[in-house]
Amino acid sequence: MDIQTFVDRYYVERKNTNSTKWDLLEERFGDADLLPIWVADMEFKAPDGVIEALTERVQHGAYGYSFIPDAYYDTYSNWMESRFGYKVEKEWCRPATGVVSALYWFMNCYTEEGDAVIITPPVYYPFFNVIKDLDRKLVTADMTDNDGRFELDFELFEQRIEENDVKLFILCSPHNPAGRVWTETELERMLAICEKHDVLVIADEIHQDFTYGDHTHTPAPLVAGGKYADRILLVNAASKSFNLPGLLHANIVIQNAELRGQFDNYAGQHIKSEKNILGHIATQAAYETGEEWLDALKSVILSNFDYLKTQLAEHIPEAKVCTFEGTYLPMVDLRGFLAPEDVKDFIQEKCKLAVDYGDWFGDAYQGYVRLNLATHPKFIEEAVDRIVTEYKKLK
Repeated sequence: MDIQTFVDRYYVERKNTNSTKWDLLEERFGDADLLPIWVADMEFKAPDGVIEALTERVQHGAYGYSFIPDAYYDTYSNWMESRFGYKVEKEWCRPATGVVSALYWFMNCYTEEGDAVIITPPVYYPFFNVIKDLDRKLVTADMTDNDGRFELDFELFEQRIEENDVKLFILCSPHNPAGRVWTETELERMLAICEKHDVLVIADEIHQDFTYGDHTHTPAPLVAGGKYADRILLVNAASKSFNLPGLLHANIVIQNAELRGQFDNYAGQHIKSEKNILGHIATQAAYETGEEWLDALKSVILSNFDYLKTQLAEHIPEAKVCTFEGTYLPMVDLRGFLAPEDVKDFIQEKCKLAVDYGDWFGDAYQGYVRLNLATHPKFIEEAVDRIVTEYKKLK
């Protein structure tokens, strides 16, 4: 399916549909008249097979208590094995209402108040929230921006773990918002350090399906032939890949039987919510029927990225587009022509855009912005054109 066919078939207007992205601009940014290029969902309908499966279930008319069938786990395992070479066993799996929910569950299950938890900014801001909300000690090992390519300082990472007696590491893989798809060598270095210091690892791999070019995603439990699998708490979902976040379904994978038992004990005492009957149906249908849709979506994202990068390179050479190996949320460093404290005024007041600001992902990243490319090309073209127009007014 080519880009134009995909856009014509699946683009959908989201304004006035109770969309967080479009209809909460006043509450979030203080201005309803902004073009939203922020929060990570899309202006595209889900794959046809998902809509058909949901329609069939909804038309049945009875929405009583439900369980997740074996066919779901077979489909999920097939997707993981065919895309990433990871054969997931049903007994390792537990459902979650979302990746962020799973982070809170893991934090409560495997750590105590006051325990140190390490993250690698710039990083997805709920990582900060869960640590602070649950009264854990926040430890950071900021990545280094090497001319737009973020890389982990492994010596700093280990030093911070040692100094703070870190108990848990939250790994973002692929990394949001740095756009990095970690190499297996990088992952092995991280996990070897965690093993050395007996650090448990949460692997948030929700962006696993968004990698580009020669960059390939390695699930954390597969690193070094599975050497570190027993300390991995993996969570992923179809929600980012197929635009399903409102259906509240994610996958937890815990290979280690002892850790799985701990989680089951915790869940029995503290997680009493029933499963979303539509969430697992949509996820199964997406994995069964959505591959062509996903591949076409990735072509749209890459085309949008190419427009962003080429236009900024031509018209605003001082703007630095960061490495984009994965996700659909590249970072752009605007500090080459703006003071960090002036970026929000430029983007919001002058360009009339809603974006994710760099300091949401860590204090050191004021002056960066994160943009959402999983949208109609006309919105990316409009956003970039506004930035270029306002930039020229500065000269």
